[in-house]
Amino acid sequence: MDLAKFIDKIVARFIGTKHERDIKKLRPVIAAINEREAAVRSLGDEDLKARFAELRTQVQGQLKDADPAEPAYKEQLQKALEPAIVPAFALVREAGRRFLNMRHFDVQLIGAWSCTKAKSRK
Repeated sequence: MDLAKFIDKIVARFIGTKHERDIKKLRPVIAAINEREAAVRSLGDEDLKARFAELRTQVQGQLKDADPAEPAYKEQLQKALEPAIVPAFALVREAGRRFLNMRHFDVQLIGAWSCTKAKSRK
């Protein structure tokens, strides 16, 4: 074993691997989505659609003056999407449960979240 791999193993043992640290950061987000599950489950189909529409309007309202050609556009997009991610994921999870008869697992939410952050996960 070469020295670099040995050092990496020791560091990973104390502070965790990059993957473990990323997952640890996501635990509060997943917990927030799970906390909303009971409230979202009690919504009717029309209420679910209305909540989606509210989120869409909220995000679009924050981006109405944004120009995708500007260098700061990605930051504006991130700022607009960040508060909508947890409620949107909770709504999507419920929509999947109702209409597809499948509930998204936490690991699937983590994968979707990493897509919003432009991170690659397998």
